[in-house]
Amino acid sequence: MLKSMTGYGRAEQQVRGKIFLIEIRSLNGKQFEMLLKIPQLLKPYEFEIRNIISEKLVRGSIECIITLKQNGAVKPVTINTELARAYYQPLKELSEELNLDPSQLLVSILKLPEVITPSTDVFNDEEWNDFQVLLKSALNEINQHRVDEGISLEKDLLLRIENIGFQQQEVIRQEPMRRQKIRENILKLLDEHVGAEKTDVNRLEQEMIYYIEKIDISEEQVRLKNHCEYFKTLLAEPDDVKGKKLSFILQEIGREINTTGAKAYDSEIQKSVVMMKDELEKAKEQILNVL
Repeated sequence: MLKSMTGYGRAEQQVRGKIFLIEIRSLNGKQFEMLLKIPQLLKPYEFEIRNIISEKLVRGSIECIITLKQNGAVKPVTINTELARAYYQPLKELSEELNLDPSQLLVSILKLPEVITPSTDVFNDEEWNDFQVLLKSALNEINQHRVDEGISLEKDLLLRIENIGFQQQEVIRQEPMRRQKIRENILKLLDEHVGAEKTDVNRLEQEMIYYIEKIDISEEQVRLKNHCEYFKTLLAEPDDVKGKKLSFILQEIGREINTTGAKAYDSEIQKSVVMMKDELEKAKEQILNVL
């Protein structure tokens, strides 16, 4: 089973009188990178929130935005009475000197800095536990999205590997004819430039065997087949995180395809090599999204 690194999760719920909205987006990335935006209330728990997200999502470029929505409830405030008294006396004396109406002093004092401050909300253990449930709900949603995307990725990757296998069978079918054509071309060149009567037949056979063995592609075809089979086996394994392993196998598949093309010296086989390379590039593009 495959999981994509692309996904989206959302959860909104009231937690002990506070309404939280959690939105999580993920895109592909070589490592785990996260942009986290949280309200001041959750700052003491930032490290724990990051750990929970990293454990659930493992890899990718993550953006998590947690919003504390206003639910219409009245927020408690604190009045600094000592500071208000300290402001009051000099202001009262000043208003008397200027013959101003002292009845508006209280309104003015309440507007001064730090006289009225909002009470600092603090999560207790129960609220933090309830919030974790909400966070994990959003993470479960994004993981389900990743699984759904992974199903499509797996189908496409299997198709690419099957297409490579089909072209490889064509290479194997062309191999005996390739050898015969190489042999005929060498004999033709010798006949044109040296002459058949001047050719040492025994030496020619030795050199022919050496040359054909040098450009033999049978080992490459065995390894290519094994790599493709291992790729399909790994796809079927239950492990969620396998993108890097699959990428390494694709590199090995590419190496065998390239070697086959370099040693083939045959136009029909080269056509199959080009087709295999095209399928391989498509697979590499898709594997970038695999967790």
